[in-house]
Amino acid sequence: MDRVRPLYYNGNATQEKRDERGQKAQMAHEIEIKLRVNDRGKLLVVLKGMGARTVHRGTGRIHEWNTLFDTTGQELRKREQLLRTRIETPDGQVSWRKKNAPQPALLTFKGPVLGGGRRGRGSRAERHKVREEIEFPVGDAVKLAKILERLGMHPSFHYEKYRTTFALPATKAWATGLLIELDETPIGIFMELEGSPKAIDQAAKELGYSEKDYILTNYVSLFAEECRRRGKKMGDMVFQKRK
Repeated sequence: MDRVRPLYYNGNATQEKRDERGQKAQMAHEIEIKLRVNDRGKLLVVLKGMGARTVHRGTGRIHEWNTLFDTTGQELRKREQLLRTRIETPDGQVSWRKKNAPQPALLTFKGPVLGGGRRGRGSRAERHKVREEIEFPVGDAVKLAKILERLGMHPSFHYEKYRTTFALPATKAWATGLLIELDETPIGIFMELEGSPKAIDQAAKELGYSEKDYILTNYVSLFAEECRRRGKKMGDMVFQKRK
């Protein structure tokens, strides 16, 4: 059991159970899809009708600052692996840490995609993105970055987004352990569904989506596609002005 969501990211516990705080416990593999959101207001109305509630207090909205690390030769990317740090801050809160004070973060490793080679056909594994994920908290993101740099790793990509995580009521037994995550990004609004294949498909259907709407690529690839479409050089995926 290698996965834990210790900070503000909540959800499954071994895919099927939650702890008393609703936080996701360890899980060896991540199973998810993305969906593009064209009308945020309409989606929120549908979620409310399904009985969905935000997992976090306050607005439920969390700012994420993500940094991908790789070697100069992009060895992890070539192996379809990912090493990421994520710093999370509740919406509206300002960090008053002293300069050089430790900043908690999540360290995540993701392996090559095991499923998701085809969309909308074949087995469930082929309709969803499945990959190994190992995640745990670290107390000091700056010191961790220095260690990774000493090992030949360097920041290769930064991206930020605001995430609001929803959970469905216990009366919907089929949705046990399902995460519904609304992501506001510099390239638009997306929704991630993470959980069992059956729960993902059922939730997508109730939210008005079909399998042809499933997106199985990551935000780096989506951003690269957007830059190509606009004829712009790819840099980091960040907001020009902080929301």
